[in-house]
Amino acid sequence: MDNTVGSLTQLQKSLIIGTLLGDGYLRKLKGRKDAFLEINHSIRAKEYVDWKYSVLKNIAGGIPKSRYGNGHRIAYRFYTQQHPELSRMHELFYEGGKKRIPDIQLGPISLAVWFMDDGSRCRDRDVYLNTQQFSHSDQEKLMGMLKVLGLETTINKDKSYYRLRFLKESIKKFNQLISEHIIPSMKYKLSYDPVETWSEVDRSSPEHGELKRQLPLKVG
Repeated sequence: MDNTVGSLTQLQKSLIIGTLLGDGYLRKLKGRKDAFLEINHSIRAKEYVDWKYSVLKNIAGGIPKSRYGNGHRIAYRFYTQQHPELSRMHELFYEGGKKRIPDIQLGPISLAVWFMDDGSRCRDRDVYLNTQQFSHSDQEKLMGMLKVLGLETTINKDKSYYRLRFLKESIKKFNQLISEHIIPSMKYKLSYDPVETWSEVDRSSPEHGELKRQLPLKVG
């Protein structure tokens, strides 16, 4: 897992931020110099994992592989190599081994990845971000990050946990921000039938096009 690659691209940073807001984990093992990222989804999300791999391929530790988990669940996952920029993200996103929300700017690509990881809808017009893993104060911070993008949310009780729900007047703008970055197999999560605007990332040039609208990560 020794790092032999250069700096992360803006697209890679955006994908990683969205993944950390969702289901992804950064790990820093004892005796290892830098952190690495674990991408782990159900085999049903194979196309999504393969897309993440295509963006992170130059820092991946190997190709995605399926693995039987608990019960009948089949996971599909891969790990990145260690990377100093992942260590810096680890310092931002973790405290005492637990994931937290740092002070960052959120852009459309990160938001789309976050939604593909952890978004859901109930009926056609109730759209959620399943933020149950985060504290109440962190969820309030997330609400502020979304408000900067013009998106209004509320904290919604889900049994004994809480998650973010988009106010109905923000859903159209939310869809407009993320729809072109949602891969085909994940479009079922959207709360309307979007125009097909997504196109596969040019693997030889991952910064192509859409990065002009992505806000930078604040480090430090």
